[in-house]
Amino acid sequence: MAWALKLPLADEVIESGLVQDFDASLSGIGQELGAGAYSMSDVLALPIFKQEESSLPPDNENEILPFQYVLCAATSPAVKLHDETLTYLNQGQSYEIRMLDNRKLGELPEINGKLVKSIFRVVFHDRRLQYTEHQQLEGWRWNRPGDRILDIDIPMSVGIIDPRANPTQLNTVEFLWDPTKRTSVFIQVHCISTEFTMRKHGGEKGVPFRVQIDTFKENENGEYTEHLHSASCQIKVFKPKGADRKQKTDREKMEKRTPHEKEKYQPSYETTILTECSPWPEITYVNNSPSPGFNSSHSSFSLGEGNGSPNHQPEPPPPVSDNLLPTTTPQEAQQWLHRNRFSTFTRLFTNFSGADLLKLTRDDVIQICGPADGIRLFNALKGRMVRPRLTIYVCQESVQLREQQQQQQQPPQQKQEDGDSNVYHAIYLEELTAVELTEKIAQLFSISPHQISQIYKQGPTGIHVLISDEMIQNFQEEACFILDTMKAETSDSYHVILK
Repeated sequence: MAWALKLPLADEVIESGLVQDFDASLSGIGQELGAGAYSMSDVLALPIFKQEESSLPPDNENEILPFQYVLCAATSPAVKLHDETLTYLNQGQSYEIRMLDNRKLGELPEINGKLVKSIFRVVFHDRRLQYTEHQQLEGWRWNRPGDRILDIDIPMSVGIIDPRANPTQLNTVEFLWDPTKRTSVFIQVHCISTEFTMRKHGGEKGVPFRVQIDTFKENENGEYTEHLHSASCQIKVFKPKGADRKQKTDREKMEKRTPHEKEKYQPSYETTILTECSPWPEITYVNNSPSPGFNSSHSSFSLGEGNGSPNHQPEPPPPVSDNLLPTTTPQEAQQWLHRNRFSTFTRLFTNFSGADLLKLTRDDVIQICGPADGIRLFNALKGRMVRPRLTIYVCQESVQLREQQQQQQQPPQQKQEDGDSNVYHAIYLEELTAVELTEKIAQLFSISPHQISQIYKQGPTGIHVLISDEMIQNFQEEACFILDTMKAETSDSYHVILK
């Protein structure tokens, strides 16, 4: 049975005297949509019949759209008359969206008997957040590794074909469907509105999202790139059962208002009809070929494949170097991608040599691989090293040590030429802990960390202050220290003093 909701225009219905018949026919549709029986006044109050809420140009205000999408979730009663509807959803709960063929007889005959593609997105409603969408989504990905923003509940959905969820686009899903057949997709939104709110004092209001659906038909090459229709609605997502509580709160607030105040607000409808909008501008998602990340398996990073390309090594080689060179062949470039955890994109770069990859700009790589992997790949291509959190310089006070320990065996780090006594060495710290500093000093002078008992910093009047993590965190960048040592009284280890 085709789920076609072909509603005649309100003016035509009234003029033709079919109000009674139309009102009767809608009772069944209302039940089908899970909303109970609609009355004629209810239908005329829907946003699709309100000229002031229509996003269509003036010429097309009375045009019936080819498709209609109905989200089976109630709209909020606390929305003013001329504002867009707002629907509350629970995090992770499956919500049905019914895909309805609303074409007139003979309209768009080219898609009869053919499939169309619909792409679902959850995007930001606020323009301020739209400008920083990539950064916001990457922050969410970092805090929720392995999770998605939008998913399809495939077992509950009906009539969808080849559903796909690209791992590099957490807020996007897509599928094919036949407009002449019943199609119903269940979606799950896993992010909540307050995750994108600046934390100040607690209890902040969550940001609104948009659920947008873009539908495309095939072109001459069999690619789904010809736009047919786009529609969206405004939503807010709450923790489980939070949407029900918010709906109840809004309803109770409205009940306390006077009849005059209630007239300024829309009634709450049991379902949400998505309204027409502009198509999503990013056409990179709309293609007929499988996206690179649809296979969610990832190859493990192998330590046994060498470091760098087989025949070339950069000079001088930085620590743990695996830089890509312009002379790298396509086969070697494929190996480099595997070694650096970019196996998902090896098929995209099948014929790329090292020179080809190195010519890609940052924007190119982000567009191909998505923001997270794109930035990581760009940094790997350019061989960018991670800047340490703290750099200090140390020098051994060898002359003074010899004077203090004339009759003692010198520790290994003192066995240096006198000419090295004024040479400073850089120590790079990442964790900013006393343990890390001990290991770095031991490594610098080729001794075991166990041979260093304690590390002190010389304070006022020559006192020795035990080095702690907090003290290291307050060291100045590029501070210089002279290292002195004392033999520990109870063991064969040494105390190190930073002067």
